[in-house]
Amino acid sequence: MESTISYWPLIVLLIGTLAIVLFIVVFRLHAFISLMLAAILVGILGQTVPAGGNAWVAAVENAMKEFGVTAGKVSFVIAIASVLGIALTESGAAERIVNQLIKIFGESRASIALLVSGFILSIPVFFDTVFFLLVPLAIVLAQKTGKNFVLFIMAIGCGAVITHSVVPPTPGPLLMAESLNINMGLSIIVGVISGIIPAFVGYKYSLRQNARITILPPDFSDGQDTSNKLSVLPSFGVSMIPILLPLLLIIAASIVTIFYPDRNDFMTQGITFLGNKNIAMFLGLLVALYLWAKHKNLDLKGLGAQMERPLEIAGLIILITAAGGAFGAMIRNTGIGEMIQAMSANGFSINLIFVAWLMAAVVKFAQGSSTVAIITTAGIMSAIISTTTLPFHPIYLYLAIGYGAMVGSWMNDSGFWIVGKLSGMTEKQTLQTWTTLLAVIGIVGGIQALVFSYIFPMV
Repeated sequence: MESTISYWPLIVLLIGTLAIVLFIVVFRLHAFISLMLAAILVGILGQTVPAGGNAWVAAVENAMKEFGVTAGKVSFVIAIASVLGIALTESGAAERIVNQLIKIFGESRASIALLVSGFILSIPVFFDTVFFLLVPLAIVLAQKTGKNFVLFIMAIGCGAVITHSVVPPTPGPLLMAESLNINMGLSIIVGVISGIIPAFVGYKYSLRQNARITILPPDFSDGQDTSNKLSVLPSFGVSMIPILLPLLLIIAASIVTIFYPDRNDFMTQGITFLGNKNIAMFLGLLVALYLWAKHKNLDLKGLGAQMERPLEIAGLIILITAAGGAFGAMIRNTGIGEMIQAMSANGFSINLIFVAWLMAAVVKFAQGSSTVAIITTAGIMSAIISTTTLPFHPIYLYLAIGYGAMVGSWMNDSGFWIVGKLSGMTEKQTLQTWTTLLAVIGIVGGIQALVFSYIFPMV
């Protein structure tokens, strides 16, 4: 009967989520510290310890254990992705890809080339790096043509933010796939395909805003002559290898795992080994490092020194990601999955896709970070579905979380300031362009996940 349902796990969930927001927004604590404190708090309130044990000590120890488990799953890939992204930028490979796409699409459709460039580069490269790379091209193109600066900036954001939020190996999607137990290759394929409609709608919206808003491009030129720079860049085909190689290997291994689960011959083992996310990303990194060393004329010692900075950045991201995993695990230990199952058995109808989207959007709006919103919501949803049979594949929860975390980018989001300051826009102009664009993409992506979960449940 309904009266037998204990709603305490739900109360603990709300307290834990509110604690994260308060720690970050009110007390200005770092996201890592905030997530770990919230995980410990949830453990204490959840009281999931053996009889006679010290609940507070157990909460701390369990949170640390789960932190280590999550770190073990994602640390290597995040570190590799961080170095790979810098290597693509420093070697000129990323610039070659952009230039080639502009050449393919033509200068008259440069905005589409920038959108596609952002979409491709934001798979292995973090969003801020992609924007740093592409915004000078947008400025140059706008100065040359005398128009479409708003369109160029919004096109970059439209392409880059989608793959950053729903395609591994960026930290948010990577942890989502791990938390929701989704095949990595499937998450890559579905993430890329799911971005087509939101990117199309986002681009159409960008055209509309470009016609309504006039913003002159800033002049950040330093007077340097870059006319011969293209001649020393790697070829387009070689530049794409560090991106495509790991993705194709992971997808190939996923196909083998899904369609030939019982095969154990040498070829199958080889494909699954090379397609392991850690090995595949490492192979892509080797190619990127070779291009970097060749372009900058670096020996092994010099290359190692250059890798220190991106690894430092990766370390910070790993801490946040693993702390988010610990928080999700502690939520799962409260028994919230069993509570949701009991509610469903008593006639409660809960649309988990909408809940996942809304929760990610609220957490993003409250504290500003898409990554924190994604890993927090993913942890919560993994706890909720742990004992529940879904009428659809969890990939739709994955998409709902990723797109929900796009909505609500404003002054507390570092991405808001990166886009605004680098493009020379005022706060009002950034709200009119970047903020509204992400809201459109996030809403379209959320609706898409909901609709396709009914049409193609994949179960």
